[in-house]
Amino acid sequence: MPSPARYGFSDSSRAEDQLRRAGWWSDAGPGAAEPIVAALSRTPDPDLALHSLERIREAAEASWPELSRSLADDIGLRGRLLGVLGDSTAFADHLVANPDDWRRLRSDAVHPTALAERTATLLSAVGARGDGVPGTPGGPVAELHGSDAVRALRAAYRGLLLDVAGHDMASLVEPTLPAVSYEKVAEALSDVAVAALRAALSVGVAELKRSGVDEVPRLAVIAMGKCGGRELNYVSDVDVVFVAEAESEIPTATRLASLMMRVAGAAFFEVDAALRPEGKTGALVRTLDGHLSYYRRWARTWEFQALLKARPVAGDEDLGARYLQAVQPLVWTAAEREGFVADVRSMRRRVEDHVPSELAERELKLGRGGLRDVEFAVQLLQMVHGRSDEALRSSSTMDALRALGEGGYVARADAADLVDSYRFLRTVEHRLQLRQLRRTHLFPPFDDSDALNVLARAVGLRSTGRNTAAQALVAEFRRHSNRVRRLHEKLFYRPLLEAVAKVPTEALRLTTEAAVERLAALGYTSPEGALRHIGALTSGMSRRASIQGTLLPMLLDLLANTPDPDGGLLAYRKVSEALAETPWYLRLLRDEGVVAERLAQLLGTSKLVPELLVRAPEVLRLLSDTQALAERDPGEAAVSLRSTVSRYSEPQRAVSAARSLRRHELLRIACGDLLGLMKPTAVFRALSSIWVAVLESALDVSMRDVARASGGQAPARIAVIGMGRLGGAELGYGSDADVLFVCEPVGGADEPTAVRFATSVVEQVRRLLGAPSQDPPLEVDIDLRPEGRQGALVRTIDSYLAYYRRWGEVWESQALLRARAVAGDPELGERFCRAIDPIRFPDGGLDEAKVREIRRIKARVDSERLPRGADPATHTKLGRGGLADVEWTLQLLQLRHAHEVPQLRTTSTVDGLRAAAEAGLLAVGDADELIEAWTLAMRMRNAVMLVRGKPGDQLPKQARELAAVAVALGYPAGVDTGAVVDDYLRVTRRARVVVERVFYDS
Repeated sequence: MPSPARYGFSDSSRAEDQLRRAGWWSDAGPGAAEPIVAALSRTPDPDLALHSLERIREAAEASWPELSRSLADDIGLRGRLLGVLGDSTAFADHLVANPDDWRRLRSDAVHPTALAERTATLLSAVGARGDGVPGTPGGPVAELHGSDAVRALRAAYRGLLLDVAGHDMASLVEPTLPAVSYEKVAEALSDVAVAALRAALSVGVAELKRSGVDEVPRLAVIAMGKCGGRELNYVSDVDVVFVAEAESEIPTATRLASLMMRVAGAAFFEVDAALRPEGKTGALVRTLDGHLSYYRRWARTWEFQALLKARPVAGDEDLGARYLQAVQPLVWTAAEREGFVADVRSMRRRVEDHVPSELAERELKLGRGGLRDVEFAVQLLQMVHGRSDEALRSSSTMDALRALGEGGYVARADAADLVDSYRFLRTVEHRLQLRQLRRTHLFPPFDDSDALNVLARAVGLRSTGRNTAAQALVAEFRRHSNRVRRLHEKLFYRPLLEAVAKVPTEALRLTTEAAVERLAALGYTSPEGALRHIGALTSGMSRRASIQGTLLPMLLDLLANTPDPDGGLLAYRKVSEALAETPWYLRLLRDEGVVAERLAQLLGTSKLVPELLVRAPEVLRLLSDTQALAERDPGEAAVSLRSTVSRYSEPQRAVSAARSLRRHELLRIACGDLLGLMKPTAVFRALSSIWVAVLESALDVSMRDVARASGGQAPARIAVIGMGRLGGAELGYGSDADVLFVCEPVGGADEPTAVRFATSVVEQVRRLLGAPSQDPPLEVDIDLRPEGRQGALVRTIDSYLAYYRRWGEVWESQALLRARAVAGDPELGERFCRAIDPIRFPDGGLDEAKVREIRRIKARVDSERLPRGADPATHTKLGRGGLADVEWTLQLLQLRHAHEVPQLRTTSTVDGLRAAAEAGLLAVGDADELIEAWTLAMRMRNAVMLVRGKPGDQLPKQARELAAVAVALGYPAGVDTGAVVDDYLRVTRRARVVVERVFYDS
């Protein structure tokens, strides 16, 4: 015998009894009633639906045969009635009390759908007739009053809600019926609420007249919150604000407003006027001027946020329209208020903090990842960006979200995800409230499987595989909550919001003339040129242009705080045009405010950064991650470069890959340096490390290529010895690489063969690295080799030693002080360095003749190599107290004392000076003076390269360039450039005094 259990009834025997009494079950099963029983099985709670039907049958036995036939024949009635009864005990109670109301759910029933029709239905329920606007002079006045009016309105209102709920639930039970979207349901519920307010106002007028008041005051009812946004729940307070026409009418208008609230509260829902000026302590009704006076003088940030959803819904239509027209400009300038963004964020945190901790995880509305997260994020974005874009000025959360996505203020995917999650959470909220028509936002306990299963089926989830409907619902709830919270934090705490909010509203919508004036006031020397750049970036109707329009007002302000706003804007245009087809570029600037801020600082300071950026745009992503930008281990970057390049066998492709990776690293280091995120020594080490990695990669691929071309194994191994600043790991952005090449025969090869092979390799390395490029050059300088430019490119260790021992001059011993194995065969390189130790650290130090020779060479360098016209006081390399002064001073100490002070045997200038101080060869104060001067000169040299985009050893004389150099050095914006020069002169002058005393012994 078939059992009702197969149709999803939990209590099978009880269900069978009820089905038999309804005439839908026999010993053979449901028979002709199978469509009804099958439909019951698809309801959220089949047992509840069947039990409610039995209650209706008992309450209206006379009409039961008609209802039973209609359920069998009318699929629309079946879906709507059973859908409601399977989820709502409250509507079951209503249908038991009003047994004829089931007919309004029939497919052929004509029920009100427009606002005017719903209003007419409720007015008719209390006998109000007339063509005017309810609640105004001449409008319909209710005949019923008191408890009679309340009962009539409650029944009629429940009937209208039943219409909405029936269509909302129908497709769950009968899938062939059209589904009704959450938005349509919310709009219908909002219209029903507005109709209820109008009917309550009509009853209020009647009560007012019965009390002896003949003249009805002109009163406008302004809906706020969800009713204002046409996104109301089944059960919710309705937030309102009341506006009177004249001061003299306020007492009567207040009485009318109070009557309306009392009637609505008894018949429909609570009417909450707490959003009025001064809240619950303020006057219930004010004139329009009274409202405006308060908002202009006293209103707090959240009150403007509440006005975002203000909508006149009842009472005097003209007065309501004038109210809305008057307050809207206040809403769309509120973001300019001091601390606006912080205030909105603080309000959200306070709301969240009031949720009891034990309920926070299940709180649909106020908890983390709940509805308020979506609403606060959307409203904040609206109020910041809606000042200039009227498309965002929607009172509907869903419409505003879509507009934010279409306008480029939010990524399309993020907007779509928030729409999807908001719709899901609101649908869950609706189903929870339908159960008993009670105001609730609390998700069922996660261990209450019965409640969860019913709710899951009510939102359209069913058991899948091993997972029950309850498990599916909890998983979906958590997925949507987590997604909402993640996107809320991404959008709500976006730094861009503070930056855009600081831009005056009028600056977002300037006429050409006003724009020129504002740009000039911001410090742009060519406002007309800036306007052309702005026009080029924002022209057209593309999404890209829209996002640029959002970003530019903020970027213009940010660039105005840099040394070169005009150059920065031009650079921004070039970068934007170069990256026009890069899908994530503008999205990154919009979503990661710190990226926009840092990019503006970089572009308004440096010419090198934008040149590199158009060819290494991926570095932009690092601007939001300080650790990835500025704290990467140089060794890790070098290993990554060598590993990538080693995959290529063709030399040109390998070096091209090395250049690309070097460009990325060079830009990363430059950004970290300019933003003040890297210490100077870290910059020098990182630049040196990446140069070495490029050199190593070029040597490796060249050795493989030359060996392959000669048809065999490489007959030699090669080591690269870093000299000068490369040897000291102290390179700058524009430094050459001073090197020596050492080879050694392998595999039985003779020395001439090994040298020829190594020479071919070195020539190819120099050719590959020296090829023209838009990047800073990669020049391999081997002029420090024996015999200089006339000497062999490569030698063996014995050849080098033979030369140094027989022909070497003192300056060559001095140059070898910074020799360090940097690339190629490490063992060969280390042997070379050990072999030359007696030459660079000679036993007994230097005799006086050689000391005088070094001093003579230094004097000649000072007088002959300083470029014509250069200022020796501000030349970072050869000027007084500059790099050469400090380095020669240390090197003289090393040549004289390193044979007996091992700590001096270092290639690092700073480490060497400290070792000299520790050994008592330098006063500690003198060492500090030299280190400070050397570091400042190195930083100054780097800053000039960053600012100009090309190397330079002289402090700039042009004021704007010098200001940019100052910012690159870490001085605050707007610093007196004269003070920067004075600082440099003071530091180098003190260093020169030490040089004169220690180096020249004077």
